[in-house]
Amino acid sequence: MSNNLFISYDLNSPHQDYDAIIEVIKSLGPWASVQKSLWYVSSDKSAEQAAVIISEKMDANDSLIVMDTKSNNAYWFNISEEVAKHIQEHWHN
Repeated sequence: MSNNLFISYDLNSPHQDYDAIIEVIKSLGPWASVQKSLWYVSSDKSAEQAAVIISEKMDANDSLIVMDTKSNNAYWFNISEEVAKHIQEHWHN
């Protein structure tokens, strides 16, 4: 059963290895590059599993959100508390 993942990231350190991030995203399943830092992937991985895999290639100050539109779930790393709270308050409304 494939999940519909939308993956968005910001790499905030100088001299980031974008190729490593892109390759790990592509490894998750059939993919499409929607925008520079927004990808669609059809994957057997959950949003959380994909986020953990991708985050291993990122620096501590980079940010990431993975949204699964099939299960209506999301998982993120290093987004502001204000934004995380807003998402949590409004996600299932």
